[in-house]
Amino acid sequence: MKTKLAALLSSAVIVALSACSENPSIHSETTKTVPEKQIEQHNPLLAEYTGPYGGVPAFDKMDLADLKPALEKGMALKLAEIEAIVNNPESANFENIIVALEKSGSDLSRVFRYWGVWSSNNNSPEFRAIQKEMVPKISAFNSSITGNEKLFAKVKAVYQSEELKGLTREEQRVTWLTYNSFARNGATLEGEAKARYAAINQEVAGLQTRFANNILADEENYVLFLNEEQLSGLSESLISAAANAAKALGKEGQYAITNSRSSMDPFLTYSDERALREKVWKTYYSRANNGDEYDNNALIKQILTLRDERVALLGYDNYSQWRLADRMAKNPENAMDLMKKVWPAAIARVDEEVADMQAMADAEGANFKIAPWDYRYYAEKVRKDKYSLDSDEVKQYLQLDNLREAMFYVAGRLFNFDFSPVPEGSVPVFHEDVKVWEVKDKNTGAHIGLWYLDPFGRKGKRSGAWATTYRSHTTFDGKKTVLSSNNSNFVKGSEGEPTLISWDDAETYFHEFGHALHFLSATVAYPTSHSGVRDYTEFQSQLLERWLTTDEVINNYLVHYKTGEPIPADLVAKIKKAATFNEGFKTTEYMASAIMDLLYHTTDPAKIEPQAFEKEQLTALGMPEEVVMRHRSTQFGHVFSSEGYSSGYYGYMWAEVLTSDAAEAFAEAPGGFYDKEVSKKLVDHLFSIRNAVDPAEAYRLFRGRDAKVEALMRDRGFPVTQ
Repeated sequence: MKTKLAALLSSAVIVALSACSENPSIHSETTKTVPEKQIEQHNPLLAEYTGPYGGVPAFDKMDLADLKPALEKGMALKLAEIEAIVNNPESANFENIIVALEKSGSDLSRVFRYWGVWSSNNNSPEFRAIQKEMVPKISAFNSSITGNEKLFAKVKAVYQSEELKGLTREEQRVTWLTYNSFARNGATLEGEAKARYAAINQEVAGLQTRFANNILADEENYVLFLNEEQLSGLSESLISAAANAAKALGKEGQYAITNSRSSMDPFLTYSDERALREKVWKTYYSRANNGDEYDNNALIKQILTLRDERVALLGYDNYSQWRLADRMAKNPENAMDLMKKVWPAAIARVDEEVADMQAMADAEGANFKIAPWDYRYYAEKVRKDKYSLDSDEVKQYLQLDNLREAMFYVAGRLFNFDFSPVPEGSVPVFHEDVKVWEVKDKNTGAHIGLWYLDPFGRKGKRSGAWATTYRSHTTFDGKKTVLSSNNSNFVKGSEGEPTLISWDDAETYFHEFGHALHFLSATVAYPTSHSGVRDYTEFQSQLLERWLTTDEVINNYLVHYKTGEPIPADLVAKIKKAATFNEGFKTTEYMASAIMDLLYHTTDPAKIEPQAFEKEQLTALGMPEEVVMRHRSTQFGHVFSSEGYSSGYYGYMWAEVLTSDAAEAFAEAPGGFYDKEVSKKLVDHLFSIRNAVDPAEAYRLFRGRDAKVEALMRDRGFPVTQ
């Protein structure tokens, strides 16, 4: 999540806005003509939130016809506020510059929340037409603020003032973050360089939007429909989910494997039909790489070329240098060094995994070499053979609703949060699947915020899982409570049946809830304190995954969806024994993407032809041929749909070092993962302070030292070298 200021200053906002929500109660998506005066007075997208819980978004009043006028009016209001700040005759100080900037743009911020809902949860051709038109305008608007020389001069004056020394710790950091946002985004440039910087931002924003929409198009356009004879190996629950997906697509009586990870992954794991596995695998991993109108190869080169030109204007040798300068890693060399420490152990483990799978296939009389579309299928067979662990058997105990209650339990123990469903109809939602809970402090009963959950995949919703906020906690201008949201793409169970998910999906569920807890536990005063340091913000969410395997969760929330019987102790033992099984595959597919991201952004774009570059670099790394990048180049939305993770995908691994090290702090504590003292330190130093404290310093306050990579190696079952 971005700070209010950074969100308006960075071109990354444009696609970050494509990460928010959806709705059948959205009104007509046709354009209507409304007098400008009426739009200004009554446009619900601009209006302040009203209703209970400190006000809530008017999701029931969303109309695409209101979006463009709301954006235009919101930008005009923001610019008027900027002019007032610039023209203030008083000497620049924290209150009339930094605080004034924190207060500015609230109308536009609300519009962007609705934009994000349409972009991520309810995308449509009608929205994409508006998006295509408005993205360059939003980028130009952002550049007009970062390029405002008088405004930057006033921000700089506060940053360099004697007053700064007397400010609170958070106020000092907010001032630095504000100054840095300007300085790193072209404010120090002059004349033609400044104009070119703004023009590049505008062009990149449009290209990134096209990249994202091309992926979505291929995900929507490619669906494999099966008949009953083609379901061999699939479990009852998977067959039911596939039937449900086909019905939703108007093909009742058939079975649909959609072009999404949540559908592809289980099919490749269980289907006995090798030819169909190959088809599904190739369709998924060739998204936006089919040589048609939705092909992203040319866009990658254009984006890289423009990014490189832009940072050169600021004096950087490559994009990664610019991107990592204010991250924990500080530079691409440090990030790559971490990758190199783990990579050899990961690919060595893949060799071992493939050998086990090949032996299994040979014993069955298979006359072929393990291919990428065989990996999940034979890994599952090896898992059953080595650990007597059947992933589908585990799935019968992983009911989505029960896991949600387990997450609430963990939040109660660690954060003293209490979750209770809001009365039906009291809070507008953007889709009938969305449910809302109120969050209170268990000890005082004080209202903390709301939590929205949008768990199921559907047409127009982007793939993956994510968390966002519709309002963040602040106190500088009157206390504002939190409106947080988790969004997933689980395949909904048939009517009357619970939704069952895999163990990996259960980890993801906990992971994204970790982001929500990070939002909900905030105690900071200013919007800018919510800005994220990308190689740190995944730490809190990754850490929360560890509570899925605690005895309290396993013994109380994992029950069979039919019998209600608790998960057997011997099955739990198998799960824990197999905890590092297939870690070679998981680590290698992720790290290949992370390394390629760094290579793309440290190499002269003139030398890059994406498909050839991907192949050459992975070959040089010794990438096992049985594994591919988790996100192949043309579908690497983290990196090319926005600048949120660009040259920063390594951050998951960087954060995982912190995660593994912090998990050992809990494991060593007298109360284990529910130890009160360690939990309090976790909340106080690593969750509640957001970005009001430098992340490295915050971690040292929690742990008493820096994190050690050896904990990560132990976690993954890799050799630890001294």
